Amino acid sequence: MNRRRKEVRTPASAFITLIVAAAIVAGGGVLHAFYKNRQIQVSREIDAIDRRVEQYRLDIRTTEMRMDQLLNRFVIRKQIEANGSSLRPIPMNAIESINAATRNRHSVASTAL
Repeated sequence: MNRRRKEVRTPASAFITLIVAAAIVAGGGVLHAFYKNRQIQVSREIDAIDRRVEQYRLDIRTTEMRMDQLLNRFVIRKQIEANGSSLRPIPMNAIESINAATRNRHSVASTAL
């Protein structure tokens, strides 16, 4: 019986400390996996946004090209002629230059009666 008393007993605080340390390590591993997964998700979201931005830029360029085609005066003139419109070009001598800075009126052009 004396022999058991002399054996070194491990204190309970050592077991508790080991359990707490194991819980901290396990929690750290879980958090590491969570943060790494979130980092990958954010990276994918950024890539998707970059692709959308590039697509929008392409759409803008395409729209500008179409607008330029539609606003081309020669194309408009051909379309007017093709539609059989009664619109005709204005002669150069009918164009008047009006200086808006010298007049106090708010309109740029006025009608002559």
